Amino acid sequence: MAVSPVTTASGKTRFDDIYDQPDPRAYVRRLGPLEYEIPHHAQDVFRRTRADRSAAGGTDGPVTVLDLCCSYGFNAALLNHHVTLTELYAHYTSPEADALTSAELIEHDKEFYASRRRADAAPVIGLDTADNAVQYALAVGLLDEAHAENLEHHPPSPQLRRAVADTGLITVTGGVGYITHRTFEALLGSQRNPFWVSAFVLRTVPYQPVIATLAAHGLTTETDSARTYSQRLFTSVAEQRRAVEQVLRAGDDPTGLEAEGRYHTRLYQSRPRSV
Repeated sequence: MAVSPVTTASGKTRFDDIYDQPDPRAYVRRLGPLEYEIPHHAQDVFRRTRADRSAAGGTDGPVTVLDLCCSYGFNAALLNHHVTLTELYAHYTSPEADALTSAELIEHDKEFYASRRRADAAPVIGLDTADNAVQYALAVGLLDEAHAENLEHHPPSPQLRRAVADTGLITVTGGVGYITHRTFEALLGSQRNPFWVSAFVLRTVPYQPVIATLAAHGLTTETDSARTYSQRLFTSVAEQRRAVEQVLRAGDDPTGLEAEGRYHTRLYQSRPRSV
């Protein structure tokens, strides 16, 4: 594992330089070799959850999905298109993509995604603090709306409030930790339809404050404590050591998981108590 000296206060490696580029190529080149794979695990889960949310009723038309910390829209790509995460990595690291300017890549990706659009595609709203990333996802057709806002420090804009009013499902992969219960609190209360929440959360990050916030708004959260989903390889021995310490402190066992060299997440599903 390569040593990366730039870390967060929690000991996790920072990747700030790749999160807000005009296109995802730097993001893929950095995270691909680390086998960042949580969107792959989420693909089928989010499709099933969206179908269940649709079957539960209470919405007008298709279920609108709000993807938190959406970045370049990969969750939306995997939800609504005939494509895999492996194919996305190959697409953005191909010689063809490498030869294009960002503007040319956007035009190319409009066709790339349009040709793979699923018949059951759902409206997706993207929320992230990285304006360049969400604007890319909007430009290529992955997002129906893009909002670059930080709800940890500011209330949602009127435009975001209107978008949230029609949301039926909130999704997040890996963003909890960057966002806390404050973001969820800011979103809850704007909805017209009952929310469901499907969240993959690192085992190093406490999720109880979010669960409590959701419970205060009538949502019950369930998880399978015996099931985990790998996120990515550690970038350094120091990052791994810190993650193992955090998992132990949370009362979990890192054996065979973080102790073997990868971050792992747990899936939390939240629904109204009446469902």
